[in-house]
Amino acid sequence: MHSKDTIESKNNLVVRIFSFSYKKGIPSDESGNGGGYIFDCRSTHNPGRYEPYKQLTGLDQPVIDFLENDGEILIFLEHVFALADVHVSRYMERGFTSLMFSFGCTGGQHRSVYSAQHLAEHLHKKFGIAVILEHREQGIRQTFAAQY
Repeated sequence: MHSKDTIESKNNLVVRIFSFSYKKGIPSDESGNGGGYIFDCRSTHNPGRYEPYKQLTGLDQPVIDFLENDGEILIFLEHVFALADVHVSRYMERGFTSLMFSFGCTGGQHRSVYSAQHLAEHLHKKFGIAVILEHREQGIRQTFAAQY
C-alpha cells in the first residue's frame, strides 16, 4: 500500500472502493495486489437515460430515489454485500492489508456511484475498518477512518 493512502485499522486492512466509467477503463490497483472485485452495474435500470437525471449523480437524492424505487440496484447490492462481507471477514482473519472493490457503469455517474457509496458505508459501519472511496469520474475522494 502506498504510504499516502495507508490508514491504520483493525488488522491493518484498508478497503479501496471505486466507481468508474467503463468507457474510461477499469481503475488500477495501486497496492500491487492485482485489482480485487469489479462489479458491472450496467444490467440495472439507468437513470442517466432520462433528462431529469442527466446532470445528477448517484449521490443526489432524485437519483437515489429513482434507483431505490426501481429496486434492481437493491437486489444487485444485496448480493454484492453478501460476497463483500465474507471476503472482508476472511481478509481480517488472515491479516491482509488491502482489498479493492470497483463498480463500473456506462458513464460512471449514477449506478456505479450509488453502489460504491453504499458499499463503502456498509463495510465501514459493519466492520469499523478504514475505507478509501473514490468516485473517479466526479473527482470525489472520501476517507472513512478506522473505528477502534
